[in-house]
Amino acid sequence: MNNGAVINDGGAQAMQIGDLAERMLAQVYALLRHHQIIPNAVQQQMLTSHVRAMAHRSVTGEPLPEVDASLFDEISAESMALAREVVAAFGNLPDEEAWLLSVHFEVAKDNL
Repeated sequence: MNNGAVINDGGAQAMQIGDLAERMLAQVYALLRHHQIIPNAVQQQMLTSHVRAMAHRSVTGEPLPEVDASLFDEISAESMALAREVVAAFGNLPDEEAWLLSVHFEVAKDNL
């Protein structure tokens, strides 16, 4: 599924980013609830900001800076799989997005 499409009209682009972010945030929080992962208020704020930035990159085509995969070696397979599921739902983001997103899930798992 491709939720994002690169467009250049500023107003339409901003609306598309906002709509995509809201849809993806609903999916992310449903996914976390399904796995009994409950982020605290600060974690929710950080996760929301990150997902909004992912929506921005999905719509605008803006790339991430280079990311070192070895920094994520200690992330659990569960958190990485959840993050990859979210990235796949965007449809046009690189796997490095999952590496970064997985950190939010991993930290929130520690709340249990």
